[in-house]
Amino acid sequence: MTDTTRIETTRIDPTRTAPPFDSWFPDATFDGSYGHTLDTLRDIAPIAATPAFAVQWRRWRTEARLVDAAPRILSTEQRGRRDVSLIEHSGADGTRLRAWYVAPTSGHPRVGVVHSHGYGGRDRVEYGRVPADAAAIFPVARGLGALNAGVGAPEPVGEHVLAGLASADDYVPGLCARDLWLAADALVSLAGELPLYYVGESFGGGIGALAAPWDDRFIGATLVVPTFGHYDERLAVPCLGSGEYQRMHVQQHPEAREQLRLFDASTSAAFFTISVRVEAALWDQSVPPQGQFAVANAVPHNLLELRVLPAGHAEYPGLGRVLVDARREGLAHLERALS
Repeated sequence: MTDTTRIETTRIDPTRTAPPFDSWFPDATFDGSYGHTLDTLRDIAPIAATPAFAVQWRRWRTEARLVDAAPRILSTEQRGRRDVSLIEHSGADGTRLRAWYVAPTSGHPRVGVVHSHGYGGRDRVEYGRVPADAAAIFPVARGLGALNAGVGAPEPVGEHVLAGLASADDYVPGLCARDLWLAADALVSLAGELPLYYVGESFGGGIGALAAPWDDRFIGATLVVPTFGHYDERLAVPCLGSGEYQRMHVQQHPEAREQLRLFDASTSAAFFTISVRVEAALWDQSVPPQGQFAVANAVPHNLLELRVLPAGHAEYPGLGRVLVDARREGLAHLERALS
C-alpha cells in the first residue's frame, strides 16, 4: 500500500465517531480516531528510509561521541531511598543543558534509564517507569521548561517544532534527539558503565525513536504515544499537537516535507535491533494514531511489544487502571531486556 493510498483513505468525519469514543469525548471538535480501526492502523506502513537516512544519523552519532558531556552536579537532596541531583551537561552541539539525575542511596545500580518527556516539558522526576535499583537521568529538552526554557531553542511549541528546519544539522527536534546521547553519556559518567534502557512519551517517544537505534548502549526501549511518525499521514490531517504547526508550515512551504524526511520516527524505528515496547492509542487528537502505529509497525516484528491504549493525551473512563497496567508491563519489559 503506497503512501498516496493511505493519505487518500485518511478522512475525518466528526459526525461518525465510533463507540465508546462518542460517549467518552462528546464535546470533541473532531474524531481523534480519524476514522481508523486497529486493523487499519496496523496496516499503515512506515516511511521507507532513503539511502541518506542511515548515513546521516550514523554521522551525527559519530560526531556526538566527540562531545564531552562533562556532567556537573549542582545540588543533591535525598528523597526516600533515592538521591536526586540537579545537574548540567553538554548537548550535542555543546549547549549546556540541565537535567535531574537519580540514583539509589545505597548499593550499585544495575541499569540506567534515560527518561524523556512530552512537549509540555518536565518540572519533576517521575518514578513510575524506573526500577528502585536503577540510576536514571531525566533530561529536559533544549528550549523547554522547567530547566531549559529558552536555552538552545525557542520555548513556544509552534516555534520549537520548526526551528532550524532549513538546515538538517540545526533542526531543533533533531538536536533534541541527538542530545539524548549526551544525556546517556552524563548518566554513565555519574553512575558508571551500565546497560541503558530508554523511556519516552509523546515528544520523548518520537525523539527516542530517532536516537535510540543508533546508540548500542541501549538494551530496550518504551515509546509511549510517540510523535513524529509518518509525516505524510501527519501532514494530511489536523491535530491539537505540534504536528499542526508543521502541517500549516508545509502547506505554505511544500519543500519542507523533504526537509522532514530525516526526522521521521517511523523511518528510524525500522533500524531498531533491541526489544521495543510501543504504547499506541486508538484515539488521540494531539498525536494522530496513524503516526503512532506507523512507528510501531516499523519496529521489526520479532522485537516489538505492542500495547494498544484506548486513547492518548486525554482523560477517559478507566484511565487510571490503564496507566497502572502500562507502567507495570513496561517495567516487566525492562526486566526482560536486562535478562
